[in-house]
Amino acid sequence: MKYNQIKNTDLSVSNIIMGNMRLPQLSVSEIEHLIRTAMEEGINFFDHADIYGGGKSEELFAEAIQMNTSIREKMILQSKCGINSKGNYFDFSKKHILSSVDGILKRLKTDYLDILLLHRPDPLMEPEEVAEAFDELHNSGKVRYFGVSNQNPAQIELLQKYNAHKLVVNQLQFSIAHTPMIDSGIALNMNTDQSINRDSSILEYCRLNDITIQAWSPYQNGFFKGPFLGDVDNFPELNEVIDGIAENYAVTNTAIATAWITRHPANIQVVLGTTNAQRLKDACKGSEIALTREEWYQIYKAAGNIVP
Repeated sequence: MKYNQIKNTDLSVSNIIMGNMRLPQLSVSEIEHLIRTAMEEGINFFDHADIYGGGKSEELFAEAIQMNTSIREKMILQSKCGINSKGNYFDFSKKHILSSVDGILKRLKTDYLDILLLHRPDPLMEPEEVAEAFDELHNSGKVRYFGVSNQNPAQIELLQKYNAHKLVVNQLQFSIAHTPMIDSGIALNMNTDQSINRDSSILEYCRLNDITIQAWSPYQNGFFKGPFLGDVDNFPELNEVIDGIAENYAVTNTAIATAWITRHPANIQVVLGTTNAQRLKDACKGSEIALTREEWYQIYKAAGNIVP
């Protein structure tokens, strides 16, 4: 397992993260096996959100591993808040943030979070109010570091202007079949759809500002359109190329899809959403595979992208 330092923190993190959104689909014993497998593979980072399972994911996680001080010290725990419990609007008010964190800590049976992320942007955000909440959480020892998810450079700048705490993470959707973060930069000034800048150069912004990117849905095609791995009807060339490279490295296609993301010099973390222990192991095998530039671009082009 490869580990990287999240800049402006003292956290040394695995470049593979176990995401816990789907834990309610499993029994407690299955969840324990999945977590133990992750830790045995070298994963030390676990991602949650108060909205996952309406809080049930966090409860099941703590129950499955019988959370205690000894186990907690081996983990880096991250959770997210800002989406109301019904999931139909965002709330970055101080009251909501503080209340959400108290609920998260109670469900996870821990005294603190290593990182708290604001879950998606809230257009009604008052950055001064968020800053007050962050100050209170940090001063009380409930949250060590802060970040965001799915936010563009201007949104981050607005929040950072009023916030004394450096935002250290931005969680964004990214996979071989969902690459708007890099597409327009490659096809700059071309009269093609790929050249349209849809993300305000968020990848470059995060690198310039020492913000670690975490890639969610790393095996999905677009916004929950289904996995591209094995989908030979829609991605025949991509699967052929990935399978060929996987054979050369003696790993599965999941490992290569993982390695394609971790190969990027931004040290992007990969958030796994799988509930399958073997798929988790397969993904971890891609943690340290250093794809060549030729292989990386070959995969990118096979996904239907232009490399001028």
